[in-house]
Amino acid sequence: MTRPIFLAGLACVMAAMFTDRLAAQEPASPIYYDLVITGGRVIDPETGLDATRSIAVDGGVIAAITTKSIKGKVNIDARDMVVAPGFIDLHAHGQSIPAGRMKALDGVTTMLELEAGTLPVDAFYDRSSREGRPIHYGASASWANARIAAVLGEPEQQDDAWYERKFAEPDWQKPELEPEESETMFRLIETGLDQGAIGIGVLLGYAPQSRREEYLALARRAASRNVPLFTHSRFASAIEPGSAVEAVQELIAVSAATGAHTHICHLNSTSLRRIEEIAAMLRGAQSRGVPISVEAYPYGAGSTAIGAALFQGEGWSERLGGIGPDDFTANGERLNREEFDRLQAEAPDTPVVVHLLTPQDSERDRAFLDMSVLFPGGAIASDGDFWRIGAVRLDRDSWPVPANAESHPRSAGTFARFLKTYVRDRGAIALIDAIEKITLVPARIVEAAAPVMSRKGRIQVGADADIVIFDLDRVEDRATYEKPAQTSAGFRHVIVAGVPVVRDGRLDVDVLPGRPIRNFARE
Repeated sequence: MTRPIFLAGLACVMAAMFTDRLAAQEPASPIYYDLVITGGRVIDPETGLDATRSIAVDGGVIAAITTKSIKGKVNIDARDMVVAPGFIDLHAHGQSIPAGRMKALDGVTTMLELEAGTLPVDAFYDRSSREGRPIHYGASASWANARIAAVLGEPEQQDDAWYERKFAEPDWQKPELEPEESETMFRLIETGLDQGAIGIGVLLGYAPQSRREEYLALARRAASRNVPLFTHSRFASAIEPGSAVEAVQELIAVSAATGAHTHICHLNSTSLRRIEEIAAMLRGAQSRGVPISVEAYPYGAGSTAIGAALFQGEGWSERLGGIGPDDFTANGERLNREEFDRLQAEAPDTPVVVHLLTPQDSERDRAFLDMSVLFPGGAIASDGDFWRIGAVRLDRDSWPVPANAESHPRSAGTFARFLKTYVRDRGAIALIDAIEKITLVPARIVEAAAPVMSRKGRIQVGADADIVIFDLDRVEDRATYEKPAQTSAGFRHVIVAGVPVVRDGRLDVDVLPGRPIRNFARE
């Protein structure tokens, strides 16, 4: 063998040894990941990533984001589609399997009951875990439930029918609690927090005469536990005293005084046509470090029980901007004065849709709604409700939701409506900024209380594999006020904890990968 050939061969051997040594130092990669998403437009609002990438998922976690060719046991071709973090809904009353499936088809991977909350908290999590859920779930501790139990002298119950009946009774709404009632109420709330509640849900607007000292005490408790107050503000009125402006002033003052993170629920439906003044106040408070966050939904109509306090008393119509009984829908039908009065007297817990703003008819009302929906740094949340047929809730594992089931259309179409209307049709907000409002913003609102949320709302290595893949050109909310039980379109794949719940636009009823979201005390 000649010397040049020998040296060349020796060099090849040494190079191979060196390559093997380097390879041994690098972390081993599986030949096949659990799931791979290839060729989509990947958007991560936290890092600003907006580019074509492929994503690998292993063990329910994002393992790689790359431009290289990768393979998985399950492969999803995302070409010509957007790949984003799964949407997070902070305000979802309909905590059931059917409600979660409707939301999954709207791109949602986490639904949290934070405004009303629940009690007992352990019973909520135990039931949800036992039944299974298609998407992640969690709740706050309910001030209203605790107040009802304390005033009526009855144990708090996870039975939603019991809660709705008692909620419609006026006794619990009294202005001032007796000392033993107050002690019981706060004990129940503290127990809920010990059991993992993400915060305290305060339906202040349903007991607006409750003492301001009581809300201040709630805020002090929340601050001491480092959890938010999720608050339905005290008033939704255009008229002083007792206006929506006054209501938000209270929340700002209490948050500034105690340091409690105050989250204002459905800014649109409580601010109404006073939103311009309220938005200016909120921006000023936030710029000065007051810990306040907000949410809104992209509809002009709200939904609640017909016996709610805001529809009671002299002048309630004027306070709400002149709406009347014919602006209410119950059981799929518009009401008249006679039917309105009858339901308030005989069935005050009847769910109603109330048309507070008419953005479809009024440029002025559309501008008011836009101020809430597009509020800088605000989240989008549905305020979605249960599905029912008449008085019967659809809580069981049934699919599809029957065509005659009733709810507000936001229970099915909030996130599709936001993307379609504000991003695609009107260009009112950039896609990456819109995704931030439905992923990263809500995650950050709750992650101090529930650190697991720091792994959600992001497309990053190490983040939870909660991912939505959608075709922006085809995203459509199909739910209407007349026929709400219609799923959204355009969401091709929805992945929860690494498990495809929606695949090629079809829901997989055989998987229930949702996991509980609790505060740091019970993770």
